[in-house]
Amino acid sequence: MSDGGLTSGVDDAVAGGDSGGDAGHDDDRPEGTDRVRADAAGRGLAVEIVARPAADSLEAAAALLGLEPSDIVKSLVVKRHDGSFVFALVPGDRQISWAKLRSVVGVNKLSMPSADVALEATGYERGTITPMGSSTAWPVVADSRVTGRRVALGAGAHGFSAFVEADELVAAYDATVADISD
Repeated sequence: MSDGGLTSGVDDAVAGGDSGGDAGHDDDRPEGTDRVRADAAGRGLAVEIVARPAADSLEAAAALLGLEPSDIVKSLVVKRHDGSFVFALVPGDRQISWAKLRSVVGVNKLSMPSADVALEATGYERGTITPMGSSTAWPVVADSRVTGRRVALGAGAHGFSAFVEADELVAAYDATVADISD
């Protein structure tokens, strides 16, 4: 797949790829992308992280990345009534179906946390959230429409996207796959 020239020196064909030098943080890479790489490598998950120009819409972002809007996966952290969280992975052109997600998770109440709470729960700011490298390994629920293709999702830092094979992501995180969107 051509990336339209969007890649930069932060690319890795496989997570954890050595860029030379010491094994520590590369000053040209945001810390969040290093967490994504390390977690993915530990799970045997291939990930490619690419620089992503700013876009003013889902459609524009998809066009810049050479994707369909449905190939951009929203990684949403959702709060359960008991204070724990779950990641919901939903195609970019769809919305969470709260009734479906509650049924899959087996609870009566779920909510979207504030930006501060989401940051505390994952270690990532909104717009960068991903299960890969999250500060806590919350359960993952992937919408059934995500599977069977290569997708892009948050890479732990603004201005970057992580490309993965969705089926490999589901397997690496032992995700529940179900219809959770409308």
